[in-house]
Amino acid sequence: MERVQEEAVIEAILFTMGESVEVSKLAEVIGENVRTTKKILEEMQQKYEEENRGIMLAWFDDSVQLCTKPEMYEYLIQIAKNPRKMTLTDTVIETLSIIAYKQPVTRMDIERIRGVSCDHAINKLLEYDLITELGRLDAPGRPLLFGTTEQFLRCFGVKSLEELPELNPVQLEEFKQQAQEEVQLQLNLEV
Repeated sequence: MERVQEEAVIEAILFTMGESVEVSKLAEVIGENVRTTKKILEEMQQKYEEENRGIMLAWFDDSVQLCTKPEMYEYLIQIAKNPRKMTLTDTVIETLSIIAYKQPVTRMDIERIRGVSCDHAINKLLEYDLITELGRLDAPGRPLLFGTTEQFLRCFGVKSLEELPELNPVQLEEFKQQAQEEVQLQLNLEV
């Protein structure tokens, strides 16, 4: 492996891991000894400094981590202060409603109510910290149980689940109708 390739491999590993990695493990991956790998890392660190890059290598005993330079923190804070806006589609809101009213609930229960797969919606809700995994159901396969979070309560301006509005039968029927329409649409797309 060429030196440029070795550096690229090390950089990719350190970037992806996001935490310190033992130099011996890096050496093993690139097919070099620990001494040569340390030399490569020192050269990488020197390049980062010479090129005035926003990243650096931080050393911890026999491990190394790719980090942001401390002088870049003020710029990171500017981004962190403006978090990405949460966008909830009708499908995601419907899935959230089912979880809120039926919790703790499994993915299969949600899909049975909606009539369609809910993987994307659940992943979005987990990403936005509106739902969380509450544990596993004591049943075959031990499926995950989902429930709402404090973030859910804050976002929807309620102090507890008891403050959620009651669903009337008309709304429930509308949910079922929308789910059936989604199933039909999905079947039409698959054909």
